[in-house]
Order: sequence, then structure tokens, then C-alpha cells
Amino acid sequence: MKYTRLIIAMAIISSTSLNASWMDIVTDGLNTLEKNTEKTSQTPKKDVSSLLTSLSSSDMNGALKEALNKGVSYAIKALGKDDGYLNNSLTKIGLPENLQKTADLVKKAGGAKYVDDLILAINKAASQAAPKTAEIFSKSISSMSIEDAKDILSGNDNAATEYFKSTTTKDLQATIAPIIQKSMDENDVAQYYKTFDSFYKENAGVLKNEYVSGVANMLGYGSLIPSGKDEDINEFITNKSIDGIMLMIEEEEKKIRDNPLMQNNDLIGKVFSVFE
Repeated sequence: MKYTRLIIAMAIISSTSLNASWMDIVTDGLNTLEKNTEKTSQTPKKDVSSLLTSLSSSDMNGALKEALNKGVSYAIKALGKDDGYLNNSLTKIGLPENLQKTADLVKKAGGAKYVDDLILAINKAASQAAPKTAEIFSKSISSMSIEDAKDILSGNDNAATEYFKSTTTKDLQATIAPIIQKSMDENDVAQYYKTFDSFYKENAGVLKNEYVSGVANMLGYGSLIPSGKDEDINEFITNKSIDGIMLMIEEEEKKIRDNPLMQNNDLIGKVFSVFE
């Protein structure tokens, strides 16, 4: 603001004859600028309660359920396809922190392929589990109350996603974990790990190393190498799978809120446009 005033003042001075009236012109210009600025900064916020009152409960509930189903469908379709997690930079599942330390050494020893194979198997396991979550989300949407709907509609851009996190996470974990385990078996995650680990030992020349110990235990092969206390790989992939789904739902939720009239859905357009 300080510099804006100075620039305007200089511009007026340079374009005005230097007589007694030039100061009045500058003052008037600055006062007008300040009034406009105050007017802009004082733009009243929307009254959420009145917005909610302007909509029927059935419209709010119906629009939100359609929007939630749209977000879930988008997430499952995107992540449930082949390499859905792997090819999405936002959801690609890497290696747990302590396993990454070992992976860095393997890469330096020329074993990047073994690291890539392990990451590929992990992400395939997550993609195979994604479609199995649809029923859980559907149950959460069906049980949503009108008060839930009001809170979500009047909430932040990720309010619907936060609702899902609070109502589905435990069920998602219980459902996805065994699917991840089965998928890990089908995708030979264990075999990739063994190859990965063998390469590490051969090239690093270490049989009993703090990194290897943690990795082996995490992957369920503690009998092969001294045990550690790191996160189980099954649990790690399960949680990362859920994180990816929530992230994609959040992305779609924001699109709906930003452009409700572009969703090819009259009810979503009617209700969500009120809160823009």
C-alpha cells in the first residue's frame, strides 16, 4: 500500500502542472484509493446458516451422496486399474524408510532393477485391493445423516474426505489387509524381497547389518536374519493404499466444489454452487 500511494502520487505530479492545486489532486486520488481498498477488504462473508436454510434436506442429502459416490468411483477407477498406484506420482507407494536405506545401497551396487521390481510388486498389490473398498464406502455414504451432510457441505474443500477417514478407516484396514497379503503372494513380493536381499548381501558384504535386520523382520523373514522392530510390510502397504484412495477422493471433491456446474449433474450443480 505504501508503494502504491507513492507511485500514484508521482504519476499525478508528473502529469499535472506544478501549481497550488496539485496537492489537492494527489490527496483526492489517495483517498479514493483507500476507500476502494477498504470496500474490497470488507466484502461480507457468506452466512452459512442462511445458505443451508435455503436448501431442502433432501436436496442436500441427495447432492452430497451423489458427489461422494462420484469421488469414490473416480478414486477406485483410477487406482484399481493396472499400475494405477505406480503411475500416479501422488499415490505411488515407495519403500518404508528403513527399507529405503538398504535400497539406496543396492542401487549404488548396480541393483536398481531389484529395487524397481519390489516397488512394482508392492504397487500392484495395492491396485488389486482398491476395487474391494467400494462396498465400505457405499455403506458409509448410506449411513450419513443430514447433520453430517450439512457439516460437509459447509466445511472445507476436503470435508467429505475427512468424513470418510473418520467413518471408514478401520473397516478399510480390516478389509484391505488380507487382500494385500494375498496380492503380495500372487505378485511374488516375498520372492522379490529375497532377490533384493541376496543382492544386497553379496554386494555390500554384510550379513548382519542394522538395515538388513530391520528389513527382514518387516517383511516377515525374521528367521532368516536377526529380528528388528519395524512396521510390518503388510500394514505399511495397507495404510499407503488407503492414503492413496483418500487422496484421490479429496482431489475429486475439490473439483466438484470448484466447478459444481460442470459435473453434468443438476442436483450437484444446484446444491454445491450455493456454497461457491
